[in-house]
Amino acid sequence: MEPFFIVPIVVIGLPWLIFHYITKWKQAATLTGSDEKLLDELHDAARRLDDRLCTIERIMTAENPDWRQHCLPEQRSERRMLTDGE
Repeated sequence: MEPFFIVPIVVIGLPWLIFHYITKWKQAATLTGSDEKLLDELHDAARRLDDRLCTIERIMTAENPDWRQHCLPEQRSERRMLTDGE
């Protein structure tokens, strides 16, 4: 009587279980349409922010060519120590 239960489980149930999880694995590995749209929007936002940053850096360089040197953290701490020591 046991072979009547074991054979269908092995022949039908096991392959179904394997294919079920293979299908779930493949679906999880792909991006949905909304994921792709979100990635496109984030890419556009990052590109615009990069353009804005380049524009700000050009303006800052035109007004003060040494502005980058004034923004370095080690120089700020040295200036702070000099002003505190006086």
